[in-house]
This record gives sequence, C-alpha cells and structure tokens, in this order.
Amino acid sequence: MNEAQRAHFRQILLAWRQELMEEADRTMHHLQDEVANLPDPADRATQEEEFALELRTRDRERKLLKKIEKVLDQIDKDDYGFCEACGVEIGIRRLEARPTADLCIDCKELAEIKERQLAG
Repeated sequence: MNEAQRAHFRQILLAWRQELMEEADRTMHHLQDEVANLPDPADRATQEEEFALELRTRDRERKLLKKIEKVLDQIDKDDYGFCEACGVEIGIRRLEARPTADLCIDCKELAEIKERQLAG
C-alpha cells in the first residue's frame, strides 16, 4: 500500500471517528434534556426503552471507536492492510468496504464458517 492510499484511509477513519464522537455528544445531551418524570407508566416505559436502545447503539459505536484507534495506530506504524491471521495483504476493495478490516476475505470467511459451526 502506498503513502497516498494510507492517507486516503486515514482521512476516512478520522472522518468516521469524528462523526461517531459527535453522535455520542448528541446522545448525551439528548438523554440529559429528555429525562422527564412521566406520570404514565406506559410513557415512562417507552422512554426507557428508547434510552436503552440508544445506549446499546452507543456501546457498539464505542467498540468501533476502539477499532478505529487501533487501525489509525497501524497506519502510523506502516502496518495497515495486512491480515492478522495469515499476514497476506488485504485487498483495497475490502478495505474500502470496511476500513477496519483486520482479516483478509479468505480468513474472514473461514472464521465465519467456524463461528456458525460452533453456534449450530
């Protein structure tokens, strides 16, 4: 992967990280502003369910932020774009689709097959 490609992926990841951080701030303000002592139990339950859904979404995004930070560190160390399982270079098209990919398509498919076998 050349320097221009690494810079391209760095920009994508930085923009993605910024978007996730802004969304987390919006959620925090929304949760603070919307807290109401609703007298109707159904309204209160609906509000709590909405908050729970938002918090689950933010938790997934928090995990994604950790992956983004890890990938940015790999870019800095010139280690980005290589499969963690077999060491082969991950295809550009795969990285374009999922910039945080840490497995090549073959290793990812194998991992998914193993996961399905263990779950089934």
